[in-house]
Amino acid sequence: MKRRATITFAFLLAVLAAGVLAASVLADTPPPATTTTATTTGTTTTGTTTTGTTTIPAQVIPDGVTVGAVAVGGMAPDVAVQAVLTAFQRPVVLRIARTTISVTPDLLGATVPADSAVAKALTVAPNTTLGLRASVNRPALDAFVARIAARFDRKPTDSRLLFRNFKPVVTPSVAGLRVNRAATAAAVSDEVVHGTRAPITVPAKDLKPKVAESSFGPVVVIRRASNLLTLYNGMRPVRQFAVATGQTIYPTPLGRFQIVVKWKNPWWYPPASPWAKGEKPTPPGPNNPLGTRWMGISSPGVGIHGTPQDGSIGYSLSHGCVRMHIPQAEWLFDHVDVGTPVYIVGA
Repeated sequence: MKRRATITFAFLLAVLAAGVLAASVLADTPPPATTTTATTTGTTTTGTTTTGTTTIPAQVIPDGVTVGAVAVGGMAPDVAVQAVLTAFQRPVVLRIARTTISVTPDLLGATVPADSAVAKALTVAPNTTLGLRASVNRPALDAFVARIAARFDRKPTDSRLLFRNFKPVVTPSVAGLRVNRAATAAAVSDEVVHGTRAPITVPAKDLKPKVAESSFGPVVVIRRASNLLTLYNGMRPVRQFAVATGQTIYPTPLGRFQIVVKWKNPWWYPPASPWAKGEKPTPPGPNNPLGTRWMGISSPGVGIHGTPQDGSIGYSLSHGCVRMHIPQAEWLFDHVDVGTPVYIVGA
C-alpha cells in the first residue's frame, strides 16, 4: 500500500510538471501576424487617399477664392480650369442698328492662362480674389471689326429734285453711318481679356446728307399748252395762275431752267428780233411791256413778267416770255429766288 501511494504521488508530480511546461510554451509563443492590405483610391473632388491607417485630404482650392471673377473655391484643379475656360469662352455680343452680332473669343485668337491661374489659386488664403487676363490676336480682331465696318458703313444719300408726271418730286435723303473701328476693337478686346460679357453698342457716327428734303423751296412749273403756271414749295402746290405763253412762231422754250435775275420796275429793251424792229427802250411805268416785275430765266431773253395787256392772259400770244397779271407777277416775285427751278413742259 505504501508503494502504490508513492507511485501515485510521482504520477501527480509528473502531470503537474507537464502542465507548467505547457503553460510556459503557450506564454512564450508570439501571436499570429496580422496582415493589413493598403488600398489606394484615385483623387476625386471629395475622395481621400488611404494608406494603412493614415488619411490625406485631396488637393482643392481654398474656399471663397475667385479667379477672374470665376468662383473656384472648393474645386479640384482640373474642375477649376474647366470652369475658368468655360467662363472666358462665352461669346461677345455686339449691337448695331437693329442687328445683334455674336462672336466667340476663339475666332479672335483669344488665349486664357487658366492652368497657371488655378495653380496659383491653390496656394492662396481663403476668400482671395485673383485677376486673370486673356489675350487676343490683334490681326484677327482688326479683321473682325473690318468686316463689321464693311457691312454697316454707308455714305449719306442727298435728297434730289426730280420732275415726273409734270410735277416736282423730292427724293428722301438718307443718313450715312461710319463705324469707329478703333473704339469698337478696344471695346471687344476689353470684354475678351477681362471675361466680362456685357452687350457692346458698336460706336458709330451718323453722317448727315448735304442736301435734305427741306433744302428745296419754291419750284415753278409752266404748262405751255394749258397756259398755266403753278408754284410749288418742294412737292406741295402753293398757288396756280393763268399766264400767256409764246406764239407758234415765237414759242416759249421747253426744258428745265432756273431764275437767274430779278428786277423791280425794269426797263424794257427791244430784242434783236424782227418783231421788235424800230421799237425803243421803255422806262418803268404803266406802258412798260414788262409790267412792274421781271424774273429772267436761264434761257436767253426769256423771262416771267407782268403785262399791261391783260387780255392776252390764257393764250399763246407772247414773243416767248411768260406773261402774268401785274399783281400776280408781283406776288410771285416775292415768293421765288434767284436759283429757283423753272420747268416748262408742253402739256
